Amino acid sequence: MLTSAGNLAQRADSRREVRRTALPYVRVRTDPTDTGGLFVGRRPGTAPTRYRTPPVPGSARRRRIDTLVAVVVLVAMVLVNLLFWGPIPALGLWIASRVQYATGSVSLGILLGFASLLALLFGGLALLKRMDRVWILARRAAGRDQRQGVLPRVFATTAVIGGSAFVFWLVFIGGLGSSLQSGH
Repeated sequence: MLTSAGNLAQRADSRREVRRTALPYVRVRTDPTDTGGLFVGRRPGTAPTRYRTPPVPGSARRRRIDTLVAVVVLVAMVLVNLLFWGPIPALGLWIASRVQYATGSVSLGILLGFASLLALLFGGLALLKRMDRVWILARRAAGRDQRQGVLPRVFATTAVIGGSAFVFWLVFIGGLGSSLQSGH
């Protein structure tokens, strides 16, 4: 099929017009902080918390009370975190031993002991996450521009304390130390 020069020029002009009126430029969101680490979009409810400007500070007395609340929540977080290093695993072992004693089944005791241990640990982590949010709000109410929680630092600190206490117990009290001493 033969086309004339005028027809070719008209088609080229219409292509240019289509290119100009095509979809507007849309910025693709690929920043991992926007997409939750993936390049596909964010799951509902996982967007980072965006805080407005720091709140207007209250009276000096109110700020002292809010600071005290933040300190109490922080101490409670440390205590709950320390439960992960002794009492919660001991409770899981106690539950397993009671189930084994009552039923005579070691397998059922182990199963329920691990199930209770996991339930208590994950429940404790959920509680700590909520306490961390309360701590952030209390710090912001006290007039500080607090945007991140303290949970990672508390968890790391208590892990060092709990690990050190376990090594001390293992070497000097319950485990290796008692078998290395003479007379045992």
